[in-house]
Amino acid sequence: MNDEFEDEIDHRTGLELWLSDLSTDSATRNMGAFLIALGSILGVIVGIMLISGNVSDILSGELDDSGGQADVNGLVISELVDNTTGGDHVEGVTVKVYDDLGIEIGSDVTDSGGRFSISDLPRRSSTLEVAHPGNVTVRMLMIPGDYSQISITLVQGEGTHSSDIRGDSHLGESVFIGTAVAILTLFSGVAGLAGAAEARKGLSYRRTWWLSFVGLWSRGLMFIGPLLILTGMGLTSLSRTQFYDVYSKEE
Repeated sequence: MNDEFEDEIDHRTGLELWLSDLSTDSATRNMGAFLIALGSILGVIVGIMLISGNVSDILSGELDDSGGQADVNGLVISELVDNTTGGDHVEGVTVKVYDDLGIEIGSDVTDSGGRFSISDLPRRSSTLEVAHPGNVTVRMLMIPGDYSQISITLVQGEGTHSSDIRGDSHLGESVFIGTAVAILTLFSGVAGLAGAAEARKGLSYRRTWWLSFVGLWSRGLMFIGPLLILTGMGLTSLSRTQFYDVYSKEE
């Protein structure tokens, strides 16, 4: 019997013997628990930072989106009258864009095809104005970049026609989604810490694995946290026979 056992050992490679020693060493399981805990702590920190900063970042971005710019392109045509006249591209029409303070931030004159293009406008609420002699002045509240092309029809007459083509605000949805992601990140980090505690106790391998798996979604420092948790899960998997539920089944 001893000879067979010695032959089995002789046929093992050095790597297999080393892994076998690691699987029975409690330090392996403890190191796995430590790495899972470290990666999860990074996730918890990220979750807390997201919760504290998400709403303010979204609100500040909504109120001052100075970093974003877009172009406004469009077409100016004349009004169609009795389906016989009009509908033509109007050349030489001045198109201006004003900010909320009434300061002109861009302008262009339509070409022979009635087209205009105003570049590099800040993506915030602005007013597009088309004033042409003998026609009703057109004023549009809009956000540059929301439309690939704006079509403007000149109507003969006097006065001003105002409209609002700004899309509905998605600020509430943005805050909700950002907060939900932050809470899930924090929850995942806490689950990973619970998995590290389970690995340290060595009672349930299955519970350790699932809690650690949830902890992967905490995304601590993008990939560093998940990488640490994965390494810890690998070590706990290697030492799975040290867990009470696995050991008792094998017995």
